[in-house]
Amino acid sequence: MSSRLPPLNPLRAFEAAARHGSVSLAAQELSVTHGAISHQIKALEATLDVKLFERGAQRLKLTAQGALLLPAVSNAFAEIAAATAMVKRPSTSGELSVTCVPALLSLWLIPRLNQFTEQYPDIRLTLTASNDADHLRSPDVDICILYGDGNWADCWARLWSHLRLFPVVSPTLLNSRPLRTLRDLRDHVMLHGDDGREWNTWLAAADATGLPRGPQHFMSDARLSTEAALHGQGVALGDTITASDLIAKGELIVPFDLTVPANDAFYVACRSEVRAAPIVRVFIDWLFASLGADSIAEPQTAARRIIRRRNSKIAGKPIVKGSARGPASKQAPARRAKRRIKP
Repeated sequence: MSSRLPPLNPLRAFEAAARHGSVSLAAQELSVTHGAISHQIKALEATLDVKLFERGAQRLKLTAQGALLLPAVSNAFAEIAAATAMVKRPSTSGELSVTCVPALLSLWLIPRLNQFTEQYPDIRLTLTASNDADHLRSPDVDICILYGDGNWADCWARLWSHLRLFPVVSPTLLNSRPLRTLRDLRDHVMLHGDDGREWNTWLAAADATGLPRGPQHFMSDARLSTEAALHGQGVALGDTITASDLIAKGELIVPFDLTVPANDAFYVACRSEVRAAPIVRVFIDWLFASLGADSIAEPQTAARRIIRRRNSKIAGKPIVKGSARGPASKQAPARRAKRRIKP
């Protein structure tokens, strides 16, 4: 098979005409005449010895050969444009656009942002709260920090952290409304950062799926449910990453010594052609270094003694792996539940 490539200008004319479905619009985009586009397309067809467009229709229509060629040509031009932009970018200065899971952005990344700024003062960040994997295909986004399974096609992705889920509540609320046993949950508002699957997973691990429930509020993401818990609005499910600082500062309390593994995890991802840019590499390296410096441990409860459960102890009961971010799957041994005794 010949490795000789067709001329660049005919390929550009073909790609623009196919994308617009019009020779005139392609000519406008490339700032040439209608005749120049037609000539370039004919030259490409002659080089390849195939017909790329159906003739005679008002709107250009690709032949089978043209439809086969277009995706490869479009992707090649997109990669050339991205590489050109990166070449012009200074190694550790410039603009960097990052999307991040809302709770992780608000509760973990932003509190540490000064550390990155001090290390790289010439990098200007644009931070967007989002867990939408479609941003991976946007030329306006450089890096995505996502919660998911890591299986995103045509991109680079690396596991950043697993996490575990557990109830959290403000000490102010506990001072007015105790949470000494699982039964006491019915006297509290249950705060959901999803459609309810995370709480169902935790209650299943606690052998308390039949527990009567009180009022419930549903929110679009874990950031909102955590903030509601901070304001004493009820009990939310926190995790070992986003709630760790709040627990360490005493702003949230972990009432029960039972955690369940989340079904998915946090990943750092970007388009493969973007990863080589020095400005992208330094941010990704900083993310992993900062996580390693945190030494995040299992949350500790404020309980002083082990309680007996309504029907049985949690010891020996299965933990159902999963969260509202993903379906339940494998099981692991459960830990004993403890209660918090109000001071």
